[in-house]
Amino acid sequence: MPSTAKKLVIVQNDEPAQASSQASSQGSSQEPSQESSQEPAARPEELRLLEALLFAAGEPLDEATLARQLPDGVDLKDALARLKAEYATRGVNLVRIGKKWTFRTAGDLSWLLTKQTVEQRKLSRAAIETLAIVAYHQPVTRAEIEEIRGVVTATGTLDVLLKTGWIRPRGRRKAPGRPITYGTNETFLSHFGLEEVGDLPGLDELKGAGLLEGAMPTGFAIPIPSDDITLRDDEDPLEPGDLDLGLAPPASQTEK
Repeated sequence: MPSTAKKLVIVQNDEPAQASSQASSQGSSQEPSQESSQEPAARPEELRLLEALLFAAGEPLDEATLARQLPDGVDLKDALARLKAEYATRGVNLVRIGKKWTFRTAGDLSWLLTKQTVEQRKLSRAAIETLAIVAYHQPVTRAEIEEIRGVVTATGTLDVLLKTGWIRPRGRRKAPGRPITYGTNETFLSHFGLEEVGDLPGLDELKGAGLLEGAMPTGFAIPIPSDDITLRDDEDPLEPGDLDLGLAPPASQTEK
């Protein structure tokens, strides 16, 4: 009986591979178009300008200075509010100090910049009391500080506060002797993390913190503080020679 030989024939079908290759190439050709369609929207020009000005500034800038650099018709307060909200969750925040604006490291990240070698110098009790009186009662004279404290204020106490840059001479009281009046400044606000001096705690807050205990004297009240730079009706402006009497730190002195 003749033997029958069977041949195994393997037929290669390239169509699925070609289809897969075509699908892959089509998919890759579509990806750039999808990516290009997801480009971020253009950022408002006024926010970019404000951001650049504030980052480049070596000190806080007031709104008048910022407004001069912006195009006409820009609502500065609205732009600052939007920029502040934009940076609220970032590593740096836009903050207002007095009537000026600046970028500062976020409060919860301040430990990153803390130097372990910083030497902390505590204020004396007299200096703390004097600073509190100036902050709440400004503009106030040395005699008025002594009347509130009930003791004579040493010259060195005011000198220490002037050197820290937390208080400044404001003007002269329209009274016999024309005494110097004192008030706080932006360095005070910056050091204590205040937007304005009106953020200082009131009577109820001080009681809640346990800083005021026992019965208060009849009629006792804490004044609403104001650091408005405008001189009061009972104040005269400082004269050119007043700052040469050691009443303020030299202009070249900066806070370390």
